[in-house]
Amino acid sequence: MAQWWQLLLGLWTVMPNWAGDELLNVCMNAEHHKREPGPEDKLYVECIPWKDNACCTDTTSWEAHLDVSPLHNFTLVHCGLLTPSCQKHFIQATCFYQCSPNLGPWIQLVDPSGQGERVVDVPLCWEDCEQWWADCRTSYTCKSNWHSSWDWSQGRNRCPTGDICHPFPHYFPTPTDLCEKIWNNSFKASPEHRSSGRCLQKWFEPAQGNPNLAVTRLFANTAPAWELTYVLMPFSLFLLFLS
Repeated sequence: MAQWWQLLLGLWTVMPNWAGDELLNVCMNAEHHKREPGPEDKLYVECIPWKDNACCTDTTSWEAHLDVSPLHNFTLVHCGLLTPSCQKHFIQATCFYQCSPNLGPWIQLVDPSGQGERVVDVPLCWEDCEQWWADCRTSYTCKSNWHSSWDWSQGRNRCPTGDICHPFPHYFPTPTDLCEKIWNNSFKASPEHRSSGRCLQKWFEPAQGNPNLAVTRLFANTAPAWELTYVLMPFSLFLLFLS
């Protein structure tokens, strides 16, 4: 019996690390993601920060930069050209979504069948949301939720009948609106700043290293461990009963 208690104690001790480690370096199960992260030395421009450890291929990184991206036949220019600074934010956000291996704590199943995953409420640093919104203020769009309800009759997204092109602030009055609504709550506008270590950056200088790894470790070590208690708790009670 003593050896079983020692084993159980060891499991309780390492459980948080097991739960966290599973989420620190993982690719979501999605159409254009690799099965496992790894080096990609030919990533294109805004996707370069993830070249040492990426969930995207060089082809995916190239397609993320096109006006009409083959990734989802999606065009950013549904209401005319975006300003270069605005378009850059969307390319960076796409690279972040497609390439980052540090989104584990926010990955969820798209449907109960398990056929695909997405991220929900990824906490973007306030500066990321604020600058994205500021740089897109003079660009135009026709929708506040770019995740659904487009007209796909010609093979790519077009504004639905009755949806009028307006400057971004019409559909996104605040930086929070832009970050959270545009991709159906994939991102969450965090009140935290980049220096806090409690939010993710959608882009970073490659030479300065990936700041998101430490943030992901922080989030990974909090919630998931509770799920494993449902396995260990009954076993603990069983041993207690036998003793």
